[in-house]
Amino acid sequence: MAAPDTRNQHFWRDDAMPFVELRRVADGHAVCYERHSHDTFSIGTVKGGYSTYWNRGKTHETQAGSVVILNPEDVHGCNPVKGADWVYDMLFVDPDWLLDLQIELDADAAGKFAMFSDTLSHDPHLYDGLIDLADMLANPDVNILGKETALVSFFGDLHVQLDRRGVLGGCELQAAGAVHDRKMARVGEYIRAHYAENISLDDLAALVGYSRSYLVRAFKRSFGMTPYAYLINCRVQRARHALRRGEKIVDVALETGFADQAHFQRIFKRLMAATPRQYARAQVA
Repeated sequence: MAAPDTRNQHFWRDDAMPFVELRRVADGHAVCYERHSHDTFSIGTVKGGYSTYWNRGKTHETQAGSVVILNPEDVHGCNPVKGADWVYDMLFVDPDWLLDLQIELDADAAGKFAMFSDTLSHDPHLYDGLIDLADMLANPDVNILGKETALVSFFGDLHVQLDRRGVLGGCELQAAGAVHDRKMARVGEYIRAHYAENISLDDLAALVGYSRSYLVRAFKRSFGMTPYAYLINCRVQRARHALRRGEKIVDVALETGFADQAHFQRIFKRLMAATPRQYARAQVA
């Protein structure tokens, strides 16, 4: 499948606000993702068309007015419905920045990031607020104070609203969304820490005392993907941060554990629905 036309999508970033990124897709009928996860908190609006949205073992159909909510490391998949348009905004926020705000609001989970139990919302107030925030971030006439004020205001209101409804996750262990198996969470942490190394299945099995076959089944049940797919996803997410810092594609490919630049480009496109060059260059700030 050809890469989506960069005229129909762009990324907003600003070095003065490295904790937030906005992706805007004006025509997503060819934007398809394999299941993957982000190390950010992600929230987005479907502004037009239809798509399927898989998260935590359930498939939903979204349309204009839908808001999708993704905790850090939630394995998910979003793809357009065949033959339908798909227009959306997606906001990616550093969980450490959001945790600081949660602490200010007394909405954290004992000093840790409070997960969100909602994965999909049709609340018009939330939808309109997120649309306004995205427009504010992308507006070149608004300075950094205005953008950061809008960001803090939106997420402050969001946490107050969700805390009243009781849909913040509290202190429950939720690595990769709804993961409750501490051993699998430990395997996930190991992969994230050693993503650039040659990790073997024997290494992971020995880590938790499982057989290789049982480990693969248990990990897939908890994370929604195999340990190998999770490793590849971790490499792509680390590569995304390196590209944002302006590092060369060939260097990023080698530093994140890929065999060569061509392999890196193929995998990055499959998970990010954009080539590394498109991602690095499609920037407005």
